[in-house]
Amino acid sequence: MIPVRDTPSGATFQVKVYPRAKKNSITGEAGDALKLALTAPPVEGRANQACIEFLAEVLNVPRSSVTIAAGEGSRNKVIRVRGLAGTQVEARLKVASSR
Repeated sequence: MIPVRDTPSGATFQVKVYPRAKKNSITGEAGDALKLALTAPPVEGRANQACIEFLAEVLNVPRSSVTIAAGEGSRNKVIRVRGLAGTQVEARLKVASSR
């Protein structure tokens, strides 16, 4: 499982985004990052928005709790989740990736 770090502003973890996929899903791991397939294209921030919406749904938190802490213009991003501890995020990601 990928490392999830607790910080004062929320739990953080890395993702690698693959845009223009057939469906939104967690497809595995790439090193220390979670691989996300997203249907949105990487233009005008649509893939970033899709990333936030998908992860909020997977983690069962409001969209406002999920932010991109770093890497908005890159496939490699750092995601910050407010309101959950790192262990809770890990557990919810593990359940979602096993579907």
